Amino acid sequence: MIKLTRLDGEAFVLNAELIRYVERRGDTFVTLGSGERIVVRESIDDVVDRAIAYQQQKHFIPPPVHR
Repeated sequence: MIKLTRLDGEAFVLNAELIRYVERRGDTFVTLGSGERIVVRESIDDVVDRAIAYQQQKHFIPPPVHR
């Protein structure tokens, strides 16, 4: 999950697994696999960096210990 910001300043969390592609058309558009497009304040580089960090971190978090 990555935290992003809508153009109106509202923060939201996006499942990075759903991102199909990110493009810059004046604003940054995140297109999901479903075809839905979300416009965000972050730059393309920020979105990509957060998605990569998410992918890296999810493999380093140990599974919960069952007692």
